[in-house]
Amino acid sequence: MKRFGIFAAIILIVSALLGLGVHALNKASGQDNASKTLTIFNWGDYIDPALITKFEKETGYQVKYETFDSNEAMFTKIQQGGTAYDIAIPSDYMIEKMHKASLLLPLDPKKIKGLQNIEPQFLNQSFDPNNRYSVPYFWGTLGIIYNDQYVKAGEIDHWSDLWAPKWQNKLMLVDSARDIMGMALVESGYSMNSKSPQQLRQAADQLNRLAPNVKAVVADEIKMYMIAGEAPVAVTWSGEAAEMLANNDHLHYVVPSEGSNLWFDNIVMPKTAVHKKAAYAFINFMLRPENAAQNAQYIGYATPNKKAQALLPKAVREDKQFYPDSQTMKNLEVYQDLGPKWVEVYNDLFLEFKMHN
Repeated sequence: MKRFGIFAAIILIVSALLGLGVHALNKASGQDNASKTLTIFNWGDYIDPALITKFEKETGYQVKYETFDSNEAMFTKIQQGGTAYDIAIPSDYMIEKMHKASLLLPLDPKKIKGLQNIEPQFLNQSFDPNNRYSVPYFWGTLGIIYNDQYVKAGEIDHWSDLWAPKWQNKLMLVDSARDIMGMALVESGYSMNSKSPQQLRQAADQLNRLAPNVKAVVADEIKMYMIAGEAPVAVTWSGEAAEMLANNDHLHYVVPSEGSNLWFDNIVMPKTAVHKKAAYAFINFMLRPENAAQNAQYIGYATPNKKAQALLPKAVREDKQFYPDSQTMKNLEVYQDLGPKWVEVYNDLFLEFKMHN
């Protein structure tokens, strides 16, 4: 019995050592479960789930997917560092802010395949010169959506048209200080990135004069209301508009030619990223034209990937509602990081306006 006990102990020790050896080999070869993970932080419903499955099957990485509902919420969570996100997808001005706060890792261009697929006009933007920290994911505009059962073609083509008395209590606005203040700034002839107290006050006064026409200031509910035909006109983003148009044939989207916002959502690698190899694999996967096209079809937003555009149905890629002509594009502005002082000014003036409703 004593000899058997010693023999059994030896077997256990050898097994344990072999187990450690296998684990070490797995870890060294990248097969360790922890090393085969990719943690993504993205907007809700902002990627085709089938692409996540495809990525996992192709690469062997297991995706952990978390969502946020605002750039500010995303910034705060990454800044706190509770979760080591490998990939995040913030908007233009927030990328600039994250860089200033040292929350981003510089990307290695040698590890990125497919950046040449992106339209040159969507690269090297002011918020990230030379795309040192980000890769374009989607882009879009701020515009007006209207229902042709109540609005005639050409009746609402410009921001100023929204102030017409006939739209009293019929206009819905997206609940976004930057966008609605930006709309009022453009309507007043100013930049959407204005830091002039006088210009901002003038825009706010003009916005307050719009109050009688405003039926509601809402967030995601705006899609439901417009699809149901509960309002004839709304101000919203192109991607939201695409979903509305797909569910109601009477809806149309227009970007005022005098100017509006050109926004970008880009892929970044937060400074806390642990699985950098997986992050680059995901970036390269999303840069492949067939994947970018599939994602654009699912989400409804405009893809910056020119080769992906070629794969989209002709009716989609030539739709000026979502791929505006060059003249309109010239008058679009990308939001800049205004800094906390001016963000507070915009928010306060917008809150003042909402109190009128």
